[in-house]
Order: sequence, then structure tokens, then C-alpha cells
Amino acid sequence: MSIGNSGRIVIEIEPELKRQLHAVLRLEGKNLKSWFLENVEELLEHQAQQQTLPFDNENKTSGAK
Repeated sequence: MSIGNSGRIVIEIEPELKRQLHAVLRLEGKNLKSWFLENVEELLEHQAQQQTLPFDNENKTSGAK
């Protein structure tokens, strides 16, 4: 799987799983994008607490802010 620069994420899942996911999100008043972003932020925060992410060191050495 390639990783592009566009900001788009495309995954393929079983249609029934997709239907169930959207049904649960609808009950929670969320959409797929908001649910995904919440979970990404939670995962990254958890990971940051566990260890320094590899790209953190790259940003510091390259002068990126």
C-alpha cells in the first residue's frame, strides 16, 4: 500500500461491516470522518506517552517547527 501526500485515506472493508459501522455512528451522532479523527488523535496521544515518535526527532534535527 502506497502512502501519498494528498491527505486522503482509502480502505476497503466488507460491505456488511461498513453498514454496521455507519449504523452505530449514526446512533452516536457522528460521521465516519469525525470518528476516525477522534480515534487517530487518541492513538497518537497514547503512542506519544509510550515513546518518542520517529518523526519527532527528524523535525528537531531539520529545524522544522
